[in-house]
Amino acid sequence: MAGGASRDVDEGITGINVTPLVDITLVLLIIFMVTTKIVLNQTLPLDLPKAATGTSDVQTVFSILLAADGRTVVDSTQVANDEAILPLAHTAQVAHPELRAVIKADSAVTHGRVIHVLDLLKQAHVSKIAFGVTPVQASPQH
Repeated sequence: MAGGASRDVDEGITGINVTPLVDITLVLLIIFMVTTKIVLNQTLPLDLPKAATGTSDVQTVFSILLAADGRTVVDSTQVANDEAILPLAHTAQVAHPELRAVIKADSAVTHGRVIHVLDLLKQAHVSKIAFGVTPVQASPQH
């Protein structure tokens, strides 16, 4: 026989081509990664202030988000304005006497607006109030 491999007619295919399987698996992996990122990031994008002593694992029971564009979100629901926080906070305080409130304000939000929201929470008798921050690495002291 001249050049090339010869096969017997009785010989079956003994190798499996896994390239299509790997291609499909990688495409599915990319789809799952992209959709997971979209599903997990359905919150307002905030530029939180940074603090060396801050933690990102604050237990949130009553969450208030103050966006730089003026939007106010209470427990994942957008409200008309900051004044709508008072009745919601009062209702939540009555239902949970040990209510914890977390104010997450964009760093571009004015100080006066944050103080106003803090005052509304105090009027609703919410005494445990925290501020959301982005933790940073503390620089070593020499």
